[in-house]
Amino acid sequence: MRKSDLSRDLYMLRGPLAKNGYDWWWHNFTGYNRITGKSKTFFIEYFVCNPALGGDKAILGQLPQNVSEGIKPSYALIKVGTWGKDACQIHNFYPTSQFLCSNSRLDIKIGECSLTEEHMKGFCKITQEEALKHPEYMCDAGDMSWDIHIDKKIAFNVGYGAAKILVALNAFEMFWHAEGIKTAYCGEVTLNGEIYDIIPEKSYGYADKNWGSDFTSPWLWISSCNMKSLLTGKLLDNSAVEFGGGRPKVLGIDLGRKLLGCFYYEGQMYDYNFSKFWTGSKINFSFIEGESVNVWKVTAQNKKSIMELTLECPVEEMLFVNYEAPSGKKLHNRLWNGGTGYGEIKLYHKNRKVKTLIDHIEFKSAGCEYGEYTI
Repeated sequence: MRKSDLSRDLYMLRGPLAKNGYDWWWHNFTGYNRITGKSKTFFIEYFVCNPALGGDKAILGQLPQNVSEGIKPSYALIKVGTWGKDACQIHNFYPTSQFLCSNSRLDIKIGECSLTEEHMKGFCKITQEEALKHPEYMCDAGDMSWDIHIDKKIAFNVGYGAAKILVALNAFEMFWHAEGIKTAYCGEVTLNGEIYDIIPEKSYGYADKNWGSDFTSPWLWISSCNMKSLLTGKLLDNSAVEFGGGRPKVLGIDLGRKLLGCFYYEGQMYDYNFSKFWTGSKINFSFIEGESVNVWKVTAQNKKSIMELTLECPVEEMLFVNYEAPSGKKLHNRLWNGGTGYGEIKLYHKNRKVKTLIDHIEFKSAGCEYGEYTI
C-alpha cells in the first residue's frame, strides 16, 4: 500500500540484533555528466553490522584470521558505486564508535558521512593498491563524493510484514521498508574526478532500507519509476513498480519462494502481498542468467488485477554486489546487481476469468537484483 511510515526508517539494531544483525539505508538514482551530459546511475548505502561487538576498530568478517577463528564482523560501512560498462562498488569501513544515530528520527553519521530523510552527504575512497592488498574489503578502487537533497514521493509499505510486533520479535530474518519507490534527488556527485548533476525530474530515484539477522536466498529486487505508456505515448510521472523478496523465513519457518510488491500506476496502487491473504495475491517469478543479458519475469495478480512484467539488463553493465552476513559467512557470491535495466509491463483489470488491458508500459533505469547462495 502507499503509506508512509518513517518509524520503519529508524535504526533497528537493539536487543539481539545488536550482536547479530545488520541495518542499511539504500539510495540509487541517475546523474548527468556536467561536461558531456551523458547519464550514469549511482548507488549510495549506509550500513552497520553487529554494532555491540565492536568499538574503536572495524572488525572485518572476511579477514582470513577472523574467518579461521569464527570472529563475527562489526563495523559501519559506506558503500557506493555506479552501474554501466564501468560498474564498480567502493567500500569504506569504520569502527562502530564512529557510527552515530538518533532514536527518534533518521539522522545517521558514519565518520564524516551523514544521512537524514531529506539530505545525504559524504565521500568514499579506496586506491587500487588498497583494493588489491585487502580482498576482505570486498570492493573495487575509486573515489566518490556526494551532496544530495532527497524528496521521497511514493512509498511502498509492506504492511504486516514489518508490523511493530513482528519487528519487536525479530520474527523475520530480513525486514524491508521502501519509503521512496519514487524519489526525486537533487545535487551533485563527483566520481573519479568527474562531476555529475542530479536533476530531480530525471533522477529516477529510489530509497529503501533492510534490516535483520540474515539475508534471503534467492534474493530478488526490481524497481523503476522511469515509465511511459506504449498505448498513449504519455510519460507516467506518477508511477513506480517495486518487487522484492525470495524465500522469507518467519520465526524460523521457511515460507517458500515468495515475493511481495506493487505497481503504483498514476495514482492507483496495485498491491501484491502474500501477507494479505484476503486479497488473493499470487506472484510467480523467474530469473534467467544469460551470456549477454539477464532476464527477470514476474506475473502478479490479486482479485482485481493482473500485472505481467519482463525486465532485461546487460551483463556487462551489472556487478556482483558483496555483503557478508552478521555471522561472518559470505554465502552470496553471485548476487547480480544492476541499475540500467529496461522492460515492459502489461497491466490488466480482472473480472473473474476475463482480463481487460489497462495499459502497456515501457520502463527504464530499473534497479534489478538476483542471487542464490553459493556454498
